[in-house]
Amino acid sequence: MLKVGLTGGIGAGKSEVSRLLVERGAVLVDADRIAREVVAPGTEGLAAVVAEFGADVLDAGGALDRPKLGAIVFADPGKLAALNAIVHPLVGARSAELERAAAEADEDAVVVHDVPLLTENGLAPLYDVVVVVDARTETQLDRLVRLRGMTEDGARARMAAQATREQRLEIADIVVDNDGTLEKLPPRVDEVWQDLRNRARSA
Repeated sequence: MLKVGLTGGIGAGKSEVSRLLVERGAVLVDADRIAREVVAPGTEGLAAVVAEFGADVLDAGGALDRPKLGAIVFADPGKLAALNAIVHPLVGARSAELERAAAEADEDAVVVHDVPLLTENGLAPLYDVVVVVDARTETQLDRLVRLRGMTEDGARARMAAQATREQRLEIADIVVDNDGTLEKLPPRVDEVWQDLRNRARSA
């Protein structure tokens, strides 16, 4: 099994690369999606969050009210740490479970972890290969304003809160240049997929 860390700045096109890799046979472990799953209604994770923060963080239907919880934890580092102490181990356990299942199904499986803050959190050593989706700052800005409807100031602020392009490229084993049109991406992903498959077989 090959453990791949996939990352890229906001607007660089990481989600599209992730989708194309899955189409080619990769097993995707999406940390953000798992983080939502582990606190879904009826889970131990949600029960632990309610025990820590109170039933006020639930909406009328009994699901987690994310904006309300966000307002609490992002204003208080201690409360954010308490939330992370609940969620992170659950995400880690679920990720490991998905990895094990992939390896049992195919010992040469390519397991891609979609990790937005891989660079910022110093997580590169956890992976056999780090794939960075790269685009120029001007391209990211254009996509965020034109396609996601952000203001230019809002987009610049989001970009500034992340690692720099240089910091991401520094940890990359494979770089996917996504500065052009979407049509140019599949052939490059084909090359990356072949590379990853070869690495998995020789791992």
